[in-house]
Amino acid sequence: MNHFQTILTQVRMLLSSRCPSQVQTLLDSLLEKELLSREYHCALLHEPDGEALARKISLTLLEKGDPDVALLGWAWSGLQTPAAERIPGHGDYGGTGQRAAMELGPLEGGYLELLNSNADPWHLYHFYDQMDLAGEEEIELCSEPDTDTINCEQFSRLLCDIEGDEETREAYANIAELDQYVFQDSQLEGLSKDIFIEHIGSDEVIGESVEVPTELGQKSQKRPFPEEPLADPKHQKLAPSKSSASCLNLPPGHIQFIPTLPTLSQGLWQISGAGVSSIFIYQGEIPQANQAPSSGGLTIHSLPKSPDRPGSTSPFAPSAADLPSMPEPALTSHTAVKEGETSGTQCQVDEEVSGKLANWPEPVKQFCHSLQDKYQAEPEGPDGLLVQVDLVRARLERTSNKSQEWELATPDWTERQLAPGGLAEVLLAARERRQPRETQVIAVLGRAGQGKSCCARALSRAWARGQLPQYDFAFHIPCHCLDRPGDTYRLPDLLFSLGPQPLEVDDEVLRHILRRPDRVLLILDAFEELEAQDGFLHSTGGPGATEPCSLRGLLAGLFQRRLLRGCTLLLTAWPRGRLAQSLSKADALFEVAGFSPEQTQAYVLRYFENLGVTEYQERALALLQDQPFLLSHSHSPTLCRAMCQLLEALLEQGDGAELPATLTGLYVGLLGPAARDSPPGALAELAKLAWELGRRHQGNLREDQFPSVEVRTWAVAKGLVRPSPGATEARLAFSSFLLQCFLGALWLALSSDIKDKELPQYLALTPRKKRPYDNWLEGVPRFLTGLIFQPHDRCLGALVRPAATTLADRKQKVLTKYLKRLQPGMLRARRLLELLHCAHEAEDVGIWQHVVQELPARLSFLGTRLTPPDAHVLGRALEAAGQDFSLDLCNTGIDPSGLGSLVGLSCVTHFRAALSDTVGLWESLRQRGEFKLLQAVEEKFTIEPFKAKSKKDVEDLGNLVQTQRMRSSSEDTARELPAVRDLKKLEFALGPISGPQAFPRLVRILPAFSSLQHLDLDSPSENKIGDEGVAQLSAIFPQLKTLETLNLSQNSITDVGACKLAEALPSLAASLLRLSLYNNCICDVGAESLARVLPDMVSLRMMDVQYNKFTAAGAQQLAASLRKCPHVKTLAMWTPTIPFGVQEHLKQLDSRISLR
Repeated sequence: MNHFQTILTQVRMLLSSRCPSQVQTLLDSLLEKELLSREYHCALLHEPDGEALARKISLTLLEKGDPDVALLGWAWSGLQTPAAERIPGHGDYGGTGQRAAMELGPLEGGYLELLNSNADPWHLYHFYDQMDLAGEEEIELCSEPDTDTINCEQFSRLLCDIEGDEETREAYANIAELDQYVFQDSQLEGLSKDIFIEHIGSDEVIGESVEVPTELGQKSQKRPFPEEPLADPKHQKLAPSKSSASCLNLPPGHIQFIPTLPTLSQGLWQISGAGVSSIFIYQGEIPQANQAPSSGGLTIHSLPKSPDRPGSTSPFAPSAADLPSMPEPALTSHTAVKEGETSGTQCQVDEEVSGKLANWPEPVKQFCHSLQDKYQAEPEGPDGLLVQVDLVRARLERTSNKSQEWELATPDWTERQLAPGGLAEVLLAARERRQPRETQVIAVLGRAGQGKSCCARALSRAWARGQLPQYDFAFHIPCHCLDRPGDTYRLPDLLFSLGPQPLEVDDEVLRHILRRPDRVLLILDAFEELEAQDGFLHSTGGPGATEPCSLRGLLAGLFQRRLLRGCTLLLTAWPRGRLAQSLSKADALFEVAGFSPEQTQAYVLRYFENLGVTEYQERALALLQDQPFLLSHSHSPTLCRAMCQLLEALLEQGDGAELPATLTGLYVGLLGPAARDSPPGALAELAKLAWELGRRHQGNLREDQFPSVEVRTWAVAKGLVRPSPGATEARLAFSSFLLQCFLGALWLALSSDIKDKELPQYLALTPRKKRPYDNWLEGVPRFLTGLIFQPHDRCLGALVRPAATTLADRKQKVLTKYLKRLQPGMLRARRLLELLHCAHEAEDVGIWQHVVQELPARLSFLGTRLTPPDAHVLGRALEAAGQDFSLDLCNTGIDPSGLGSLVGLSCVTHFRAALSDTVGLWESLRQRGEFKLLQAVEEKFTIEPFKAKSKKDVEDLGNLVQTQRMRSSSEDTARELPAVRDLKKLEFALGPISGPQAFPRLVRILPAFSSLQHLDLDSPSENKIGDEGVAQLSAIFPQLKTLETLNLSQNSITDVGACKLAEALPSLAASLLRLSLYNNCICDVGAESLARVLPDMVSLRMMDVQYNKFTAAGAQQLAASLRKCPHVKTLAMWTPTIPFGVQEHLKQLDSRISLR
């Protein structure tokens, strides 16, 4: 195989440096030497693939046994292959130790053909340097110390020739991965060879030496960096930016290379200077990718750099203007950057490239300035009050195995991974991790009112102010602007016409953007507005930039990386709906976490500070603290703003004001003054419009949809609707999604069009199978019960005329009958929480008592997210129930404050929660000195049964055991934690990769569980702890005195492990009842060892050794041992390696043998 590779390397080089006519000459020569048949000769002449041609020629030469016979064909054309490149072991036809001359022909076939070839650029440099010389003298590269001069002027002319080739310029636009061709093997492999420089012409480098390749035409084997992800193993690239480098500082001019100087120290040498590109020359072993280049050193001026060629040392690297849709990193080599790590060098490069604005065409500069002016404006009013919210890394998962719906996964509170620095840092980190020419899709998810759109607008302002230098252009596009009818969408429409304040641009701007899509940030805000276009990931997309298509086709082109390939695509969306499946394919997912208590306080203070009434700040915070239910809702920025607006109105009225106790009361208080000043029936008409739009999953409306101009004017004046941001025509939107939900519920409460029997479905507690209500306006159920059940004089009566409330009385009876028929214990966790919220909003004693008294004693919220309002209303219900409860709070994402408030209740006797969250709560209570509550919480906490499904589960279990050991050593009286002391069943299911890695740690902590009875090491994906794991487990058998069930099924146990197990099993003779070794690799030796120990296991009742590999001999040993064990009730030992007749015979001898 190595011989073939040597031949193939030689043939490749010969073919790459020859024009088609010379290749035909070679094939004719092979035909004359009878190395090819005529048919095969004709086939090779029509072979379009150069690589396939080289392989076929190489195979032919390999079969003939003497590859150098083929070189005779080149002698016919006056061309001779350098002897240094011949196959080792063959003769030197030149007769000398010097390399024979190699003449370079003209660049026939265009520069693109040359670009795809393996021609050595150093030979081309010499070729162009000799073009001006008189005569056709042969250029000779020899090992003697003759100097080779590289003329900078010749290189510049070579680059100009390439740029002037229009056909080549067009071809570059169609190359999918140009970076794999710019750095061809012959250009980079020479960097690992010896390089010598004798004289540079500067006194600054006296005593220094630089090495230069002595065999520039010969290839060397490349070694990739371990950390570098390689897209193509045949085109591996160096990453000089991460290597240790030394530099030489030289004046401009000719560079002379002489191959007879002392060797430099091992390392990477950078040759750079003003007006020139950088060359990195490396000698010795390739450094690791995480080594940083040396900042000190000298600098060498090297080859002149062509315009618009940042960082490229190759004369064949096209200019940036010649590369439409080509990202900047395609011109340089790449290095993988660890997640979360930022590079200062990269930031400097981004700033330098962004500083090219002065060199842009005038239309492009004008467009960029107009785009910046559009986004720089600060929002006025409450929208201008911004408090940075946290971003948490997220992932989407299916709601069930059979469901097609997706929702946000719920991590434990301590598992949350915050994204420091906000979206700006997220984009910077994503850019450094991105592969060249790959579109980066980042999704920011969150429920309505969490501040996603505010983050998107703040990001566009940050770009306009120069805070995102890695992007030349940013486009913020509200998705409600994209719902125009027709199939006339084009990429220019998306970028320039559909966003806020459409801009007039010419084709030059579009061409400029398409040439550098990697420097484009495209923000699609409120992506859920496009749910009618779901399925675009599987649509046929990818139209041209100027070709009209449907909106689905345009989205398909963007998400399938066919349009604007290489850009950064940022989406903000809800984590539910039909588009969630498409969002799950994003490269990075983040969730807007909402306000923390500290951020809520900061928002309230800044709100009244902006109003100029700082004297209200303390009173406002005190009023908010007095209503813990509303305070729990303040994690939503939208609700926090609504509370501040109501607080402002209440504080202006003077003393004695207080906030309402429900969300319904909050919005009644906000809309009451506006309703009193409204035209007759205006609020009801607006409520009807909100409901009808919500049924169509819309929140924006046109001006002509209002019933009258008077109603529209009133709604705009009172702030109920406002101009839709980014709308291209007269469009309005409700001031918040929750306001639209409240108005929709108001319409349901007042409308006579809603039949009584249909009203319960809008609570979405027991959805119907036929024509189900989709509950898009998710706040309607709570507002509806509040509006109907709360006293009319301070609720509905404050919004509409008293005569309109008579219809609500009849609807109240219908809902009362429905709610009292519900059985809370039969509802799922999410719907049970919704029922509790509805009962709280109703403020009806009868309904509240019915709901809380029907709560089951064991409440499991496993996998259901518990928000701060959920934790508050649940705690209030548990206190009112008058009974004891056991809570399962695992995988709920409950915050520490909510967890402490729930488990601290006296009615909660037992609870399960995430180990890491619970240990964190204990530490918090200990630091605050609440030792009595700490002891109560420790007594309530249980982990029975515990199932370890990840390494983190094993780590958390180890931390729990360590907490007990530290506490026992520091206290006078040793006190076991009940969670550790009472654990009886432990399952281990980490799979074949993580299982063997985490099992040793589990073994070390198992003796701490003094009551452990059931140890299950079986997993559907097979843990594969192997013989080593069995040996580790067997060593602690004497400490597992209460173990009754040991399941070692499907763990790749062989005879070695079985023998180790058999030696240790007598330690469990008094307690072990069930032993399973199902589906392992135990043969006759292991079966015999188990048979010997079986009589000693006096407590054993069942043993399963099915699906192993022992034969009839092992089966007979087990059967004979079973006759000595009257206490054993079942021995399951069917296995395919035992003959059927033998199994039947053994079963006839002893009926306790099971063959199922």
